[in-house]
Amino acid sequence: MFTGLIQSRGTVLNAVPRGRELRLRIQPLRSFSELRAGESIAVNGVCLTVEEFSGSGFSAYASAETLQTSGLGRLKPGDWVNLERAMTLSDRLGGHLVSGHVDCQAEVSSAVSAGSSTRYVLTFAKEWSELIVAKGSVALDGISLTVNRCGNGFLEVNVIPATAMETTVAAWTPGARVNMETDLIGKYVQHMLKAWTGSADKARTGTSGLSLEFLQKHGFGS
Repeated sequence: MFTGLIQSRGTVLNAVPRGRELRLRIQPLRSFSELRAGESIAVNGVCLTVEEFSGSGFSAYASAETLQTSGLGRLKPGDWVNLERAMTLSDRLGGHLVSGHVDCQAEVSSAVSAGSSTRYVLTFAKEWSELIVAKGSVALDGISLTVNRCGNGFLEVNVIPATAMETTVAAWTPGARVNMETDLIGKYVQHMLKAWTGSADKARTGTSGLSLEFLQKHGFGS
């Protein structure tokens, strides 16, 4: 589990494709004390397992599923990435709960200066729209950001100078693609509400399962 607060940028030293998989070697810009083989680290928001660590960086493996969902497959030597080690139970939750399981990729549509900040609009597959809410949280390339506004297939975020300095946001130019993870709690709420909203019934019959009869059956009304 992560917070979306980037601890360091890192440089990709090597990216070696192996069939539909990928082996990465990354050098953190800041020293990670007591980094251990087997621990989790988020690379551009993707939870990866550290296979080995030394003074020349750490190695990690990305599966075919990971490459299909995220943009890690586009990484090449010299690229910068955002890094965050998994949180401990004693850590402050300064961002929001981030699982490191990317949902999709979002594309930067525009980047406009807003005072000292930059306002970004990103587009994404419309199926994820219901999990994005205004003033809620979203993780973009592993960065916890607040959604200014959103709609069907798009969202807007504001990036302050401190965030831009410590992350890879400088590369967010129109057309760039970033990893997006929607709110973890929202996913669980959506899943639990399926029985009440009649998602299965609606898909089968074209009607909602939430009716007056349903509410009365479950103790609502007389």
